[in-house]
Amino acid sequence: MSFASEARCEIAGRELTGENTVRAACYGLACFAKHFDARGLVIQTEQAETADYARQCFARCGIRGEVRSRDHASGPMYEFSISQPEQVSQMHALFGTNGNETSLQIDPALIRSPKSVSAYVGAAFLCCGTVTDPQKGYHLEFTTPRTNLARDFEALLAEHEFAPRRSRRKGVNVVYLKACANIQSLLVFMGAEKAAGLMNTERAVKSVRNQVNRYTNCETANLGKMVRANASAIKALRYLQEQDALETLPEPLRETAVKRLQYPELSLAALCETFEPRPSKSGLAHRLKRLEAMSADLRARKEGGNPHRE
Repeated sequence: MSFASEARCEIAGRELTGENTVRAACYGLACFAKHFDARGLVIQTEQAETADYARQCFARCGIRGEVRSRDHASGPMYEFSISQPEQVSQMHALFGTNGNETSLQIDPALIRSPKSVSAYVGAAFLCCGTVTDPQKGYHLEFTTPRTNLARDFEALLAEHEFAPRRSRRKGVNVVYLKACANIQSLLVFMGAEKAAGLMNTERAVKSVRNQVNRYTNCETANLGKMVRANASAIKALRYLQEQDALETLPEPLRETAVKRLQYPELSLAALCETFEPRPSKSGLAHRLKRLEAMSADLRARKEGGNPHRE
């Protein structure tokens, strides 16, 4: 089951208390249903839990509907409908509508309390919402063909500080959230607390993974620098060795050259530990730079036709 499906199941499984809260849930289901007009109401979903949730909510308001299932190419499809004239009339009376409205907008009188808003938004998510698996990214959205409804819904979410955005995709209105914290808060608000918890866990895992990656990248970069520096120093020292120049060097420089050639794989800090007394890291780096400069000078003298031994 996908992350979005698990969130829907959690929302559909929560218990609603209070007449106004149940009515708000029914109102959310109606507003974002596939059809909501004078003919009745039709909700189509791939989850049996959503269809049964709609049936129970409307039943608690005294309105009977039917749930049917049929096979679809992608799997079972469930449909909740209210089509009997008497039941359709009761449904519109519940919401103060008649089904002939030219534009569907949210009636704030039906969702006055925070619990009612929570039930309304959760029902909307069951009908037309989805959320990306947090392992892949952060995105939660609601879709509807009704422009004024989308505008009102965006304002409703903004009023509760979820920072929504709105756009159109292939002629459909999309109200969406991108920030992880806002998505988590909205999931909790709708009743999907477990989904929000899983999202928080995944965010923590991502944070640790990113820190490890940054550390690894830094270590890899430092290792690359060390390898290049060692290779450059060893190349210079071997040239001095080939030219029999090491024995004529001052003792600190001669010892440094011998140690570096003996331990080519060691880092500068580790190489310092092989000396007695132990030099500082910066002091040893300075000696190696002097040796590289002497090697370059000797090579220049040799290639210039003026042999010179340090």
